Amino acid sequence: MSDFAAFVAKALGRKARDLRLFELAVTHASATGRDSYDRLEFLGDRVLGLIIAGWLYERFPNEPEGMLSKRLNALVSRETCAEVGRALGVPGQIRLGKQAREDRATDSDNVVGDVVEALIGALFLESGLDAVQDFIRTAWAPYVDSQKGAPQHPKSALQELAADLSLPPPHYELVSRTGAHHAPTFRIRVSIKGGGEAEAEGPSKQDAEKAAAAALLEKMQ
Repeated sequence: MSDFAAFVAKALGRKARDLRLFELAVTHASATGRDSYDRLEFLGDRVLGLIIAGWLYERFPNEPEGMLSKRLNALVSRETCAEVGRALGVPGQIRLGKQAREDRATDSDNVVGDVVEALIGALFLESGLDAVQDFIRTAWAPYVDSQKGAPQHPKSALQELAADLSLPPPHYELVSRTGAHHAPTFRIRVSIKGGGEAEAEGPSKQDAEKAAAAALLEKMQ
């Protein structure tokens, strides 16, 4: 068994029948210029959402839709997927082009999280939904178990705080975008008239907005 085949068997809980499918799932576009994990990531993202949604529906039978949505958003976020990937050893398996390696793309939550979703897509295609559910319920168990209450997204919390204080809603603006195309860094400023402002960075606009909202929340609370 090759090192990569051993990784797949250990990380996903079963041997790959078509190893090329899983090799594609860890191949960044910079490595080939053509074939990459993008389509598998698209599929895996949807499968992950379905499995997590069903799990939460079962696990928290008395919670309303809004609370379940908050839990879902946290569990399928790019940050959580990347944490799962690092725990499984995914960064060491990602196939990158020379420039992407030099830019340390494997440090990016976006890249690691995308590969995790691509691996889920590959597992779904090869072994079906039950196999994917077994994998996700094992890999995501620590994150579901640690959710004592439904987490609130910082942007939602900031908007609610502004409303409670009779202030206008938060305004987000892009300050800068730096870094390589495959591993960018966005800097976002959020401001509330009469409530202050804060800036933060992230690997995507959404991540940077989330971090900026959290920073302004801390200032205002």
